Amino acid sequence: MGIKILLLTLTLFLGFFFVQDRTITGTVTSATDNMALPGITVTIKGTNKGTTTDANGKYSIKISNLHSTLVFQGIGFTTEEVKIKENKSVYDVKLKDAAASLEEAVVIGYSVEGLHNTQRVSVHKSKMGREAYATAPMMNQIATADYNTEEYGTFEENVFHETKKDALTTFSIDVDRAAYSNMRRMINSGQLPPKDAIRIEEMINYFDYDYKQPTGKDPVSFQTEISDSPWNKGLKLLHIGLQAKKIPTDNLPASNLVFLIDVSGSMSDFNKLPLLKQGFKLLVDQLRPKDHVAIVVYAGAAGMVLPSTSGKEKTKIKEALENLQAGGSTAGGEGIKLAYKIALDNFIKGGNNRVILATDGDFNIGASSEADLKSMIEEKRESGVYLSVLGFGMGNYKDNKMETLADKGNGNYAYIDDLQEAQKTFVTEFGGTLFTVAKDVKLQLEFNPKYVKAYRLIGYENRHLNNEDFNDDKKDAGDMGSGHTVTAIYEIIPAGIESLYLSKVDPLKYQESKNLSDVANSNEVLTIKLRFKLPDEKTSKLMEEVVYDKHTAFDKTSDNFRLSASVAEFGLLLRQSAFKGNASFEHIIATAKSARGEDEEGYRAEFIKLVKTAQLLSNKDLARDK
Repeated sequence: MGIKILLLTLTLFLGFFFVQDRTITGTVTSATDNMALPGITVTIKGTNKGTTTDANGKYSIKISNLHSTLVFQGIGFTTEEVKIKENKSVYDVKLKDAAASLEEAVVIGYSVEGLHNTQRVSVHKSKMGREAYATAPMMNQIATADYNTEEYGTFEENVFHETKKDALTTFSIDVDRAAYSNMRRMINSGQLPPKDAIRIEEMINYFDYDYKQPTGKDPVSFQTEISDSPWNKGLKLLHIGLQAKKIPTDNLPASNLVFLIDVSGSMSDFNKLPLLKQGFKLLVDQLRPKDHVAIVVYAGAAGMVLPSTSGKEKTKIKEALENLQAGGSTAGGEGIKLAYKIALDNFIKGGNNRVILATDGDFNIGASSEADLKSMIEEKRESGVYLSVLGFGMGNYKDNKMETLADKGNGNYAYIDDLQEAQKTFVTEFGGTLFTVAKDVKLQLEFNPKYVKAYRLIGYENRHLNNEDFNDDKKDAGDMGSGHTVTAIYEIIPAGIESLYLSKVDPLKYQESKNLSDVANSNEVLTIKLRFKLPDEKTSKLMEEVVYDKHTAFDKTSDNFRLSASVAEFGLLLRQSAFKGNASFEHIIATAKSARGEDEEGYRAEFIKLVKTAQLLSNKDLARDK
């Protein structure tokens, strides 16, 4: 009997030994130019476990000794299989270009159904059949469903306004960046995004720009640059860069945070709740003893799983996160109410009081419509508690609701598609994500008709303000966090230039043309006004600056100018904009390469790869349509 027990114990021990996890790491690069490849899917052969490479092409994956092969896949590259040896833990892989592999990739198309100003996305199955999805779990999350219920709010892009008829333009700044990482997720999964998923201002503002820090008492400053439009000959671009003052982490006010986490059944996918846990643990590592965190979850009902806890108790907070499990329906509205209540119960005067909502946005119980959620958040923000929104997952993602919540909650909105993006949001940009230094930031421009015949703001369609809203301190606008940059681009039709973008209108019968003032005869091209409030104040401050055209050639502009222009040009192509002119993937790539700069985190190199992949996908679509 004793021998049997000994053999059983030995068997169990050996079984445990042989299935212990170990971590495999490495870097994936292109065999053609040795550049790092972001967004490459790395899976354990024969399983649905996997990861993706980060912006620098690096990956990390846990395997057991029972699994011996990793599969590396990416759109436009050949698939490579690597056998793992027992005594080696680092495997660098080079992938060969293979345009033909696009013919074998999962093809996902979009169709639009008119659903109350919302775009619902339908997925059409690939000709390959479901068997082909077994080795591509990232794609499998989308393709195995008959219908993809992702939703995006529809909008019409800004048009040109004639200066003599409408010289003033006013808008709220926007620091959201979700549209870029969401676009990246789709392109890396082998599909071009639907046009209403493309908010160009969020793509431009995904990148940090080298703007000068404010030097005075004001927490924000701005600078401008004018040059030629690279996609519309004869037109010009006006680049506006805002920089928020960067405050050292030790000097930031204490935080009262409430993690509001969706644990409904739709959050069970590997790139939802599991990724969410990893991301929040990164944030917990940044907390100081004076910071506090509570955790609220919601599924069929809402509840608190961790009361407000000091940031010094990191292990306790992480254990509460790790114990979360997904299941049930989604009572998002009730979760929001409870989270705000707990935030108010622990309110820190002069501190950073914030609810951080993490979800796929698929609310289906209680207050769930955009209108209901909007009204609730508008009411709650008056308490001084801000709302940040983090989106996760795909297939049922509700971008329209997520953006509405962040917009009305005086917060920011990010989409987390992988751990690298979580690192960017919670660590690299920690201050900007959580600590507001200027709120209700608005811009108003007045163009001089002597130099500007017409103008168009690129992006910011849902940030438009009436001109009278600029001086109205009750009107809500966007907020800027510590170290944040915000970039806006106007396209300008200079005076004397004929353009097909302007329709001809007969002259008025009862009015004469407006006379120009004496100042209009100067060399001033426009005047920019900026208003903002300090976080604890209700009265705005005004900044004003006159802008001149220094006639700088496009290739002589700053890296800031050229990078933002290349991203804007990419957005115009993805949206199939009526104003894209001669925009091309080739020009975008060349411009982005010239503006790559130091690129310490690899985001600009990643952008170039995304453009190349989008070009391959676009060429494939064109070939199929012929």
